[in-house]
Amino acid sequence: MARGKFIVFEGTDGSGKTTQMKLLGAYLRERGVATHLTHEPTASPYGTLLRSCMAGKTDADEHVIALLFAADRIDHIQNAENGMKQLLEQGVTVLCDRYYFSSFAYNGGFVPLEWVVELNRPAMEMLRPDLVIYLDVSPEDAMARIAQRGERERYEDLARQKLIREKYFEVFARFRAQENIVVVKNEAAPEATQAKLRKLCDDLFGGNA
Repeated sequence: MARGKFIVFEGTDGSGKTTQMKLLGAYLRERGVATHLTHEPTASPYGTLLRSCMAGKTDADEHVIALLFAADRIDHIQNAENGMKQLLEQGVTVLCDRYYFSSFAYNGGFVPLEWVVELNRPAMEMLRPDLVIYLDVSPEDAMARIAQRGERERYEDLARQKLIREKYFEVFARFRAQENIVVVKNEAAPEATQAKLRKLCDDLFGGNA
């Protein structure tokens, strides 16, 4: 059985990752590709605690947040019940909203980046994406989208969003030789962005998606 493809969506808050991932998942399923959509933080106990921290319900130091993300990620990969590695080996294509580049950009902006990289080294060795899609919007546009949503989470202010976007491009430059990273501007209509993502996916599947 052919291994499934592992496609990761990255971006700042308000970049449209979740919407575009769902659209791409529907596109693949229409073409007969077994597809699983997932996200980080996960719904595991580790992810549930992280969501509480993100929402401000649980106070935690940035080092603790980084550690929790690393733990949640390894469980996401290796979990015996629904781990991503197992799904991929069964031929299922996995689309994931956030992965270790989120830790590098978010956590690495507030604690030493080298420490965050080492925390995530096991995940990088266990499971690298076949494709990383970064949906790029300006920090100002991102904040406008967040404002429409209402509630804000831990990193959702303009200064932090600017820092996080800068950190993303810093780590992309550092790891570009090892990773298949594509930056897609998400400033046009959602349909135009989705068309670009479908082309990327078709190319990844060798024109057979």
